[in-house]
Amino acid sequence: MLVWTVVGGIMLMTISKEHLFEAVNTTYAGWSDVLFYYLTYMGQAEVIAPVLLLLMLLPALRNWWYLALAAACNLIPFLLDQLLKSIFDQPRPRLLYYDRLWMHYQPHWPVYLSRSFPSGHSAGAFSFFCFLALILPAGNRSLGLIFFVMALLVCYSRMYLAAHFFEDVYAGSILGGYLTLFIYHLMEQYKPTFYKKTGAL
Repeated sequence: MLVWTVVGGIMLMTISKEHLFEAVNTTYAGWSDVLFYYLTYMGQAEVIAPVLLLLMLLPALRNWWYLALAAACNLIPFLLDQLLKSIFDQPRPRLLYYDRLWMHYQPHWPVYLSRSFPSGHSAGAFSFFCFLALILPAGNRSLGLIFFVMALLVCYSRMYLAAHFFEDVYAGSILGGYLTLFIYHLMEQYKPTFYKKTGAL
């Protein structure tokens, strides 16, 4: 996460907004149109919520603690992201670059014109995959890298689908990733107290 923070920050400061968007959006193929159209759903509540609930089928996660932790780590970043979207209310690429012949998009892709910053899908994906990495058993920590790559691919998909600029997905990833880390470690301090009051499901 730290490497991404530094590298992404450097890209943001050294490459123009339009060039970053164009580099991603205009590098396309038929297979990638399909791949990124579906891959982007991994940053949406329709995918995240059912997966988090299905994980409760595992005995180790069938408790109120997991439910509270999952809700806080994924809902708080989402709500803050939505608040920031409304505050900044920035235009989307499809609104700013509607007359650019080079812009790639398909008719069936959703059309978004406003509330671009920060990216909700990026925040959602980083919250979700960061949370999954944190609850992994110690012996499976290497899966955390795979989760990180999947979160990055969701960010990439938002630019590919002409829904966001790099600054949007970068801010969303920082918001989702670091806020989830903070909430998780903060709540871990109160885990013993929580169990005394609630017990298991």
